[in-house]
Amino acid sequence: MTSTRERQRAAARARLEKEMAERAARARKRRQTQAVVGAGVVLLLVVAGTAWLASNLIGDDSGTENVARDGGSAQCDWIEIPAGERTPTTKDVGLPGAEQSRTGTQTMTITTNLGPITAKVDQSAVPCTAGSFIHLAEKNFFDNTKCHRLVTEGIKVLQCGDPSATGNGWRETDGTGGPSYRMSEENLPTDMRPPYPEGVIAMANSGQPASTGSQFFIVYGDSPLDPNYTVLGTITGGMDLVKEIAAAGDDGAFAQQAGGGHPKKEVVITDLTMAPA
Repeated sequence: MTSTRERQRAAARARLEKEMAERAARARKRRQTQAVVGAGVVLLLVVAGTAWLASNLIGDDSGTENVARDGGSAQCDWIEIPAGERTPTTKDVGLPGAEQSRTGTQTMTITTNLGPITAKVDQSAVPCTAGSFIHLAEKNFFDNTKCHRLVTEGIKVLQCGDPSATGNGWRETDGTGGPSYRMSEENLPTDMRPPYPEGVIAMANSGQPASTGSQFFIVYGDSPLDPNYTVLGTITGGMDLVKEIAAAGDDGAFAQQAGGGHPKKEVVITDLTMAPA
């Protein structure tokens, strides 16, 4: 009899231990599920918070950050040339305003003795350079000047914008003329191949940083220049005229310096205007 009761008690203990073990397993499973759900909620909150923070840092279409990036105005630091360092090829027409627009598109019209050449200028890409051209055009800075340099080998460019390239002695110009200020370069084509393809209009400089003035060049054939020159815009009309000038050749006057020479086919800018597109 004793043996039978012991067996019964042992069986009862076994069933109890099994039931307790099953309960413990179910409890562990519940805790794991709750932990996973909790972690998911935390992750969701973190992602949502990060997205909120990013949107507030970057700004949306109505935020001030978006205006600063895509519109509004730019502060331009003009580098005025001291009076004692100016040369006879410097033309003083004052300084543009310090604040220039970053919105809109300008149409540049270069009226020449051979016909008009037009270009599109995006002010969001070159606010200061565009502002400088608007200022110089309003001062008739380019009127009755001649495109003084043509290069037909290595690179293919027609260069203009030197205020000293005027009158009967223009062919003696050394190509150093400009306004009484300089500016920093903008919109450099560091990711473009070639950096200066046919149809680009860009700014000349001395090779040193922040040495851009008034001189510009029209690219009439893909040119492997280093990307150190501000891309001002894109030619939209008159490229046939530029190619006719190039076909006539140059006199080699700058062959020992930067290459090329004065165009044999004379190009006179009678007027240059900037107008909202």
